[in-house]
Amino acid sequence: MKRVGIAELKDHLSEHLRAVEKGAEIEVTDRDRPIVRLIPATKRPRPSILAAQRPFAELRRKKFRPANWGVSSLELLLQERKER
Repeated sequence: MKRVGIAELKDHLSEHLRAVEKGAEIEVTDRDRPIVRLIPATKRPRPSILAAQRPFAELRRKKFRPANWGVSSLELLLQERKER
């Protein structure tokens, strides 16, 4: 892994980013103290959109069984929103 200081990174940013894009890992230091590591981004597969197998109207009328969680869905929603 290559180590570069902040000033070196700023002076040759494009060069270093191209190297990372090709697979190199670079550790950025500030006065020989590691600050951050630049690694190549992983390639994520593009999501594909599939055509519906059935019309939505079939699902609209479908009745689902209650979840029976012991707590209301409203309480769960409010609890989640408090955590944000």
